[in-house]
Amino acid sequence: MTCGVRRRVSALAVAVLLASGAAAAVGGRADTDPVSGPEVYDGRFVFARIRYAFGYVGGGFAYRPDLPWAHDYPTAERNLMRILEDITLIDPYMGRDGGAILMLDDPDLFMYPFAYMSEPGYWTLSDAETVGLRNYLRKGGFLIFDDFHDEHWFNLEAQMRKVFPDLRWIELDATHPVYHSFFDIDSLEFEPMYAPAIPIFYGLFEDNDPNGRLLSVANYNNDIGEYWEFDGMGWLTIDLTNEAYKLGVNYIMYALTH
Repeated sequence: MTCGVRRRVSALAVAVLLASGAAAAVGGRADTDPVSGPEVYDGRFVFARIRYAFGYVGGGFAYRPDLPWAHDYPTAERNLMRILEDITLIDPYMGRDGGAILMLDDPDLFMYPFAYMSEPGYWTLSDAETVGLRNYLRKGGFLIFDDFHDEHWFNLEAQMRKVFPDLRWIELDATHPVYHSFFDIDSLEFEPMYAPAIPIFYGLFEDNDPNGRLLSVANYNNDIGEYWEFDGMGWLTIDLTNEAYKLGVNYIMYALTH
């Protein structure tokens, strides 16, 4: 997507689309094991959600047990794909299931340049998944960690050290190109989803070089997928939902162009 194409999206159109365009998507949550989306890979952009081995846990929505990796599924990705379709030239998969669901040791993961993981505080890696994730990121994959806070950070660090023992998370600021890959996001100040914890954005870089290739982003103390899911329901503010959509679109555009 060139800058000229990006800038032809008017401010009014973006505001309308971000505030209400995704509200038409059908609601839903993961009460049972979700199933993966398109049966045949056809070149369209597909939202890839990472599944990991973990049993049902308590404390889910309305006291229902939820799979941590499936939080906000599939409405979050469906709403985000509707926004992506409306404001970019990307042709995303728009199925009711939202996209593909893959384990990290699935060879099909390499067909998807962008992947998303919810609740990494509950995530553990097998040996095969460790190798799979390492190869995926080395070969150009881009992984977003979302929906976690407080002490859950330590598990994310521990799991990623299995993948890249020498790499360390580096705090990002709004000057990084990932925040200007489509929208110009000039501030990373975000109203806390898990108050009083303050949202912080971290990046994992090749060779620990902040000017090098960004392999992964962690939305710590944040849950942008929650904003995607509940868009149009009146529970979350339009301004914050818009910002969450901007982050999602930028992450995808960065993955497709770097």
